[in-house]
Amino acid sequence: MTVHQHAVEVRAFARYLRDLAVLLDPGRGWYGVFCARDPAGMRACFEGSEVPPWDVVESLLQDLAAVRGAGQAAEESVRAAALFAASAAAHDGRPGGRQALADRLDMMLREQSDAVRRLGDADGESDALAWARDDHARATARCVELRDRLAAVERTVPVPDPWFRGQDGADVPTVSAPRRGKPRGARFAGLDTGDEAEADPVPSPGPGLPAAPAPAAAPRGARFRGAPAEVAPAPSAPEPDDPAAHRAAGDVVAQLVRLRAEGRSGEAHVVLCEAAAWPAGRLPVLAAALRGAGLEADRATLLWEMSSLTPAELAAAAGALAAAGLADDCGQLLRLGVARPAAEVADAVVALDRAGLEAEARALLEAFVRVRTPQEAARIAEGGPRHLVPRLLAAAREVSATRERDLVHALRVAGVAAP
Repeated sequence: MTVHQHAVEVRAFARYLRDLAVLLDPGRGWYGVFCARDPAGMRACFEGSEVPPWDVVESLLQDLAAVRGAGQAAEESVRAAALFAASAAAHDGRPGGRQALADRLDMMLREQSDAVRRLGDADGESDALAWARDDHARATARCVELRDRLAAVERTVPVPDPWFRGQDGADVPTVSAPRRGKPRGARFAGLDTGDEAEADPVPSPGPGLPAAPAPAAAPRGARFRGAPAEVAPAPSAPEPDDPAAHRAAGDVVAQLVRLRAEGRSGEAHVVLCEAAAWPAGRLPVLAAALRGAGLEADRATLLWEMSSLTPAELAAAAGALAAAGLADDCGQLLRLGVARPAAEVADAVVALDRAGLEAEARALLEAFVRVRTPQEAARIAEGGPRHLVPRLLAAAREVSATRERDLVHALRVAGVAAP
């Protein structure tokens, strides 16, 4: 596809968004939220310099349904999806597109981690909890979308291997990339990065927040492998005195420092993905090394990648972190795990129990019940009601009496008997 064709595809979708926005009220609904929270990002999408996340387009179509009816919104959804796909492919295929996607994925992983933290801090059924749920659902959906777009680019654009082995066996970078600024237009719908909006004032949304949508569909791709439950091994003992573990952790820290200094965040993310698959006993050493080097964002990304391990591996990693005294890291790892499908969370709970990690199993269930809907929580119990129902209800009780009552109802509707 030529540069001109790239521009045509992007302009066509931008024009479609402008036409859609004309039908909506910038002071109401999700469009009002987007205009109030990220006016600069919305302008960038209307101008064609950014492609909005698909969840934003879906929300605009929800607003259209309220104005023009569900039938027209459904018809527009088909057209929007086709234009979006073409625009995203053209945008990503431009020079530097792959690196821009990697940078944005890196940032969105941090957004997701922050949303998990705010979920844990929110009270009961407050507005803060509703917004945190929405932020988490959107961040999760965007991570999936960005990974899919990265995979599509890598299938069509040759990417040189950024590493070769030096004579001493060390990894030596073969390419360098310029430092890039933070992507714009990523804060839609309140993914609160703490940045101030850089734009002229726009009308605020009308009274009352729009209802937060249901959590995004379960992530696809290599990170969520959907492996069946396995009998969890005993928790791997941490290796605080293992020289090899410390050398490996030191090498990773040195690589990350170098890559971050050169603005090569995509390659840094690859390093962390590979490190997440280390033996569980070495992971606490690496987490501590990252924290000691001041690489807190990279530590958070490592935990996110660890959260995609198979249930048995997740149990071993959580056990190793807990045994090493890294309770905060262990808790964050388990909270990140709630993005997985309910069946996989059920497998992880069983694996944690079999590994003797009952406290960690309770923490995972409580995080899931707090973040996901009662209907999704009820699905956790389907594979083993006798064992899981009492634990689910206990977790819901820790959240609130209302959440426990809603879960009991969801279990009955699902045909799962509560004790």
